[in-house]
Amino acid sequence: MAFRKVIAASVAAVALSVAGAQAEDVKIGFLGGFTGPIESLTPPIFDGAKLAVDQVNAQGGIVGGMLSIVQGDTTCVDTTAASGAADRMVNSENVTALVGPLCSGATIAAANTAAIPGGVVVVSPAATSPALTTLEDNDLVFRTAPSDAYQGAMLAKTLREEGVGSIAITYVNNDYGKGFADALAASFEEQGGSVAANVAHEDGKADYRAELGQLAGAGAEMLVVLAYADGSGQTVVRQAIEGGDFSKFAGGDGMISGTLVAAVGEDAIQGMIATRPGSSETPGTSVFNTLAEEGGVNPSGTFVPQGYDAAFLIALAIEKNGNGGREGLAKALREVASAPGEVVLPGEWEKAKKLIADGTDINYEGASGSHEFDENGDVPGVIMKMVVEGANFAEVGQVK
Repeated sequence: MAFRKVIAASVAAVALSVAGAQAEDVKIGFLGGFTGPIESLTPPIFDGAKLAVDQVNAQGGIVGGMLSIVQGDTTCVDTTAASGAADRMVNSENVTALVGPLCSGATIAAANTAAIPGGVVVVSPAATSPALTTLEDNDLVFRTAPSDAYQGAMLAKTLREEGVGSIAITYVNNDYGKGFADALAASFEEQGGSVAANVAHEDGKADYRAELGQLAGAGAEMLVVLAYADGSGQTVVRQAIEGGDFSKFAGGDGMISGTLVAAVGEDAIQGMIATRPGSSETPGTSVFNTLAEEGGVNPSGTFVPQGYDAAFLIALAIEKNGNGGREGLAKALREVASAPGEVVLPGEWEKAKKLIADGTDINYEGASGSHEFDENGDVPGVIMKMVVEGANFAEVGQVK
C-alpha cells in the first residue's frame, strides 16, 4: 500500500511538472522613443500598454501562463537604434509580437530589419506615415492609429474652418513629416487655401533661422510645424517667436505636449491649433477611461488609448492562436479585431478567454474605437482638434 502511494504521488508530480512546462509565460515587446524628440509622449503610451498586460494577468493569464512586456528605446529618429532595438526584441528576447515602434521611420526600419524576417507581428499605436500602407510586410505590420493621409486632410479642414487662407509648412525630414506635409498641402489647396511655402528641416539642429527666413518671406499668415514637441518642433516655434517671424501656429500630433508650451511660453502660443488621432464615442471608450483612471493612467494622453488597444489586441490574438508562437498570429489578430463576433470591450479579458475557449468568435471594440483592419493593416480612426489653453493642449472635439 505504501509503495502504491509513492507511485501515485510520483505520477501526480510528473503530471504537475508537465502541466507547468506547458503553461509557459508569453513575452511581448514595446518599442518607443524613450529618449529623443518624443520622450515626453512615450512613457504614457507605454503605461497604456502595460495596463492591458496587467489586466490580462489579473484575470487568469494567457494560454496557461502569464504575459510580460519588455521595453526598448528607438529614439524615434535614429533608424539604426530602432533596428538594433528590434533585433534584440526579435532575436534575443524572443518576443511573440511587438507594440510599436511609435515613430514611422523607426517602425519601417524595425519591420524591415528584424520583425518581418523574424515573422513577428507589429502593431504600432502611433506610426502614422502613409508609407506604411504600401510596406511589403507579409501581413505582419498593423497600426491602431489612422494614416496621416487622413490626418492631413482633417488638419486642412480644421484650418480652413478657422478662416485660415494661407499657410507655410515646415516638416521634419523623415517619413512622418514628409507624408503628413504632402497630405496637408494637397488637401489645403483642394479646399481653396494657399500653401505659400513647404520647407523640410533636419531634426536636432540648434538653429533654424535660415529655414524660418524662407518661410516668413513667403508671406503666409500661419506657420504649420509638423515635427516633434521635444525636438525640432520646439526649437522652430521658439525661434519663430523670438525672431517675430510668425505669431500664429498649428501642428500635428507630434507637437501636442505640455513641454512645448512650457518651453516657448504660454502667452506666445495661446490658441495654437493641432490635430491628433483620438477615440470614437463607443462603449469601449468610456469603459477604458474608467479603467485607466483607476489604474493611474491618463486616458486622454496622446496615443495612450491606441497603445492600450495594441497590447490588448495582441493578447487576444495570442489567446485565439492557442500558443505563444509567432506563426498564425496575424490571422488571429484579424479575427479578434473584426466583426462578426461577440463584442469584447477593454478590460474584459476573462470574458474573452471563455468565449475563445468555447469556440465563439469575438470582436474587440477598443479604447480608441473599432479596429477593422483593412488589407494593409490600417484603420480609419478618428481625428481630434486640439487648442493650447493655458499650460497645455485642450481637446475641442472630433473633426468631421
